[in-house]
Amino acid sequence: MAGGVTVKDVNSHAFVKAYAAHLKKSGKLQVPEWAEYAKTAPHKELSPYDPDWFYIRAAAIARHIYIRPDVGVGALRTYFGSRKRRGSRPNHHADAAGSTIRKAIQELEKLNILQKTSEKGRRITQTGQRELDRIAAQVAKAQIEASA
Repeated sequence: MAGGVTVKDVNSHAFVKAYAAHLKKSGKLQVPEWAEYAKTAPHKELSPYDPDWFYIRAAAIARHIYIRPDVGVGALRTYFGSRKRRGSRPNHHADAAGSTIRKAIQELEKLNILQKTSEKGRRITQTGQRELDRIAAQVAKAQIEASA
């Protein structure tokens, strides 16, 4: 079963949770000091309730770049953005915080999961793809065992 399972084959929510747990357990991903005080976007009122939100964001970024290579911080800000509530006026889209995305990308580059491309953007490295596919195979195996 382990051979041939990729990130695209498993549930995205289950994969991001599993990869975030892997990043936290490995202890190699450096969480910025300000992460417990930061909001994920300027239009948000509160910071995330989950203390491990930075690991989850880094895992989601790695998954997104795996599926759609050559994206930069600007595209990821749009992807992770959400609606800005404007009172009685209609909601509008607002981008996510660029600093949190930038720091997560830099940490994933230090772990040799991502690399810069010749154009603007990032791509998954060969070792990063191997690691993400390994986690995806574990998630697929757990989903099969849970359904049986």
